Amino acid sequence: MTPIRWGVLGAAHFAKNHMAPAIHAARGAELVALATSDQAKAQGFLDFAPRMRLHDSYDALLADPDIDAVYIPLPNHLHVEWTIKALEAGKHVLCEKPIALQAGQFETLIAARDKAGLLAAEAFMIVHHPQFIRARELVQAGAIGRLRHVDATFTYNNAGAVGNIRNRPETGGGGLPDIGVYTFGAARFVSGQEPVAVPYANLTYENGVDVIARVAADFPDFSYSALVSMRMQPRQQITFHGDSGVLRLTCPFNANLFDVAELTLDTGARTVVTERWPAANHYVLQVENFCTSVRDGADYACPLEFSHGTQVMMDMVFAAGGAAPGATGS
Repeated sequence: MTPIRWGVLGAAHFAKNHMAPAIHAARGAELVALATSDQAKAQGFLDFAPRMRLHDSYDALLADPDIDAVYIPLPNHLHVEWTIKALEAGKHVLCEKPIALQAGQFETLIAARDKAGLLAAEAFMIVHHPQFIRARELVQAGAIGRLRHVDATFTYNNAGAVGNIRNRPETGGGGLPDIGVYTFGAARFVSGQEPVAVPYANLTYENGVDVIARVAADFPDFSYSALVSMRMQPRQQITFHGDSGVLRLTCPFNANLFDVAELTLDTGARTVVTERWPAANHYVLQVENFCTSVRDGADYACPLEFSHGTQVMMDMVFAAGGAAPGATGS
């Protein structure tokens, strides 16, 4: 099997600690190059992949003929621009979420993908984890009866990181673009449904970015609520509540980092089934699935069309909270 050769655009902390090691470890993938002008930042990558080539610019990496695919971990406001540049350079693209900041930008992304005839996707890793694949299977098979309500929580506190790109409006920061995509996309993926209304969104802003969001939404068959915050003690969970059962994921978004990935299915009568995945790495699985799609043309779990649906919901939430989609608040 000929490996898919990868390059990374930028020496981001997340890329160094999670995605670049995942590319290096994934079957069918080879990590071959990094674009950064900072030798000190490059060293963290060379420690586990010493044979990587270094390019001093993003354009130089995209011009490298020995790279098949690129991973883009740049700040949010640069995602659309560099995804399109990479596609035009003939590279497949896996771009960090959110790949866009407004739903309207997806028309341009999809057109660029289709024109290039390449795979471009958002790095929405949770749909590659077996806990979410199992949750979708159970919910859609009726294991909890009719789905009535979904509630999701994802919080952490980075109040002290004033210069962090998540706390800066000019880089597309905010809690919803950073982690709200998980609480929204997870409900859509498992249920297979799209929101029809967002009757309530209470958004708290600091320095022009959302730091606490309380959201209520209506789907065709169920209600939805979420709490997303960059100013609260770390916590995460998602619960699917049916008329004859409850399914819970207690570590849905940072599986085996925040806690062990675990699913519980409670159908009453003292019957509780627990499934755990202590070894599954959704970053590695994401890369392997991406490579399989590139090589064999297999369906990809998170195409741009799926990510567009999450951004549509994001835009609805910002509008309900009084802000234009992709704009900073007050």
